[in-house]
Amino acid sequence: MSWLLLVAAGLVEIAWSQSIKPTEGFTRPVPTLICFALGALAVWLLSKAMQQGLPVGTAYAVFTGIGAVGAVILGVVLHGDPIGAGRVAALALIVGGVVLARALV
Repeated sequence: MSWLLLVAAGLVEIAWSQSIKPTEGFTRPVPTLICFALGALAVWLLSKAMQQGLPVGTAYAVFTGIGAVGAVILGVVLHGDPIGAGRVAALALIVGGVVLARALV
């Protein structure tokens, strides 16, 4: 259950990362509320995963890894962010680290 909560937290973090730009510097009230709500939900889910026995360091590393990879993928797909061999290699290392962290807990 802790890993399901952690994956959910990571997925919400991906949504949160994409919700920042529409706030336009936190000047738009509705997008800003959505952004804050997603951020709070992501951290709440992370804390619930840690309450179920996941070590803090592992949980946080996996959480940020999921968020980082998801944010980069959405940036490429939705916003046309550049992608190259170095960026793909970096993402592969992050995914490998998340998989290894899961295997070692």
